[in-house]
Amino acid sequence: MNRTIETPRLELRPWTTEDLEGARSIYAAPAVTRWLPPVTVVGPSDGLETLLATWVAADSTSAGCLGHWAVHLRSSPEVVGGLSLQPAPHASGSVAIAWALAPSAWGNGYATEAADALVRWAMHEGGVQEVFAIVQPGNARALGTAARIGMEWVIDLDQPTGEPYRVYRIRHGDLDWED
Repeated sequence: MNRTIETPRLELRPWTTEDLEGARSIYAAPAVTRWLPPVTVVGPSDGLETLLATWVAADSTSAGCLGHWAVHLRSSPEVVGGLSLQPAPHASGSVAIAWALAPSAWGNGYATEAADALVRWAMHEGGVQEVFAIVQPGNARALGTAARIGMEWVIDLDQPTGEPYRVYRIRHGDLDWED
């Protein structure tokens, strides 16, 4: 399965170990890390190289549409974002999408463009019937992205501390395939 996805402005491709600085601009930025799940939060100088190597190794053996993608502008090799598709918790056969952008790339519609492309690819190429997103309620950017790609709120997941996470879903039949 070809894991490279192109949109009018972006290319989504598997991460490589050479993408470390691009990954650092995303996953070590305080404005981003405040919204990441604990497993993805790394310090500015430790852990990210190991996490990136884990993604690269896992993606080389992943079956179907699961994995991690680096996002860059088609006009530049600079990595501006990252996305992943993982098995959705408590939803057999479904996947969960996650996305993050470098703060320097915010406000351009890249998250919406990339997430929409990845959802469509997973449904078309991977045969996925539904995709979930789990979003912290205070993350207005992520909530907006979920809505813009056609996801609908389905439930809140209680957390031991803080506000419950919001769960969004899009099903194959929800997509307008004329796009």
